[in-house]
Amino acid sequence: MVEKRFDDLSRREFLKRSAAGGALFAFGPHIWIPRSMVGFAGDGNPHPNISGLRVVGVQDEKMTGEQKPRSTWLEQEPLVKADLVAANIDRLACALAEEKEVKKAWEKIFVKPPKKAWGDVVVAIKTNHIAKQRTRSAVVAKVAHVLTDVIGVKGTNVHIYDACDGRRMSEETPFKGLPEGVELANRWGGYNIRATVPKPYKDGQQQARCLDHLVKGTVDILIDLALCKGHDQRFGGITLSMKNHFGTFEPNPSHRSGGGADYLIGINKTPEILGQIDPKTGKVLFPRQQLCLIDALWSGRPGTPSGESIGQPNSLYMGVFGPVMDFVLARSLCRDRLGWSVNEEVLGRFLSEFGLKEQDLPNEGKVIDALA
Repeated sequence: MVEKRFDDLSRREFLKRSAAGGALFAFGPHIWIPRSMVGFAGDGNPHPNISGLRVVGVQDEKMTGEQKPRSTWLEQEPLVKADLVAANIDRLACALAEEKEVKKAWEKIFVKPPKKAWGDVVVAIKTNHIAKQRTRSAVVAKVAHVLTDVIGVKGTNVHIYDACDGRRMSEETPFKGLPEGVELANRWGGYNIRATVPKPYKDGQQQARCLDHLVKGTVDILIDLALCKGHDQRFGGITLSMKNHFGTFEPNPSHRSGGGADYLIGINKTPEILGQIDPKTGKVLFPRQQLCLIDALWSGRPGTPSGESIGQPNSLYMGVFGPVMDFVLARSLCRDRLGWSVNEEVLGRFLSEFGLKEQDLPNEGKVIDALA
């Protein structure tokens, strides 16, 4: 893939491209998008440097000190070997970016907004705070330190949130080892501003509440930091990258008539998640969600997102495009390795609704082993 450098794209050129597409996209908090033209209609490549079709993974039993599959977050924390987790996340980055040097890999994954210094960039990390299984500190801390120590983002500009269930995150899940200034933002104000959810959700013009900072455009980079959990078959039987954003967008419409998988797919087509979209072509002009990382050191219960973990895959997975991540891992991890029942029809839509088919995926649609 030819690397595109957004650093060299001038504000005038960027706005000219956007205007040619039929809409005005601004760098400030006000972004206007025609209601009938908000959805992503690309080819699985919203990121300029990384193929959205790649899903890389690592399985390493040494990342946790002992086997304790049925456990809570508090019980898991002392078992995690933070140094091995950090090293394996670097290996994932190299495999994803197809680079041998760690720094080059991360610099390829994280793309700076045009004419904006890294010290001014705002990053939001969506984590999953529901029930008793949550992202482990070592995973969150490593990602945050990459942002501050490698990329140059200020710690005070990094915000970790769950707008749905994160009300007591800073008290119940006090992540260890974070860079100075990083905010455990709890619900980060919640979702109070409505954003349009494109098709297949109803007629593509209905709105749902979304995290304020994303609708206003004050977040430059979004990181989807998900868990390996089960859920209802109408969502494919899984909670991975896509459904992690039930906490970026309000989840309630998914439980109403005409919601379900349509709503799940629809919110993951929005500019609030993917980034600014050309309303004429459906292409992402600048990527907001630049990394998807799934913490599968432990796994949840098939069929439900609640309760303690019941499995311990000792695995981590990385990509840049949630729908492909979820399709590949629902099969490779949840179905084939953990023995869960998944909804193949819904999983197929994770590709088809984004203009993809299974034959498009590399490595026969399986996870690419970062340790190979």
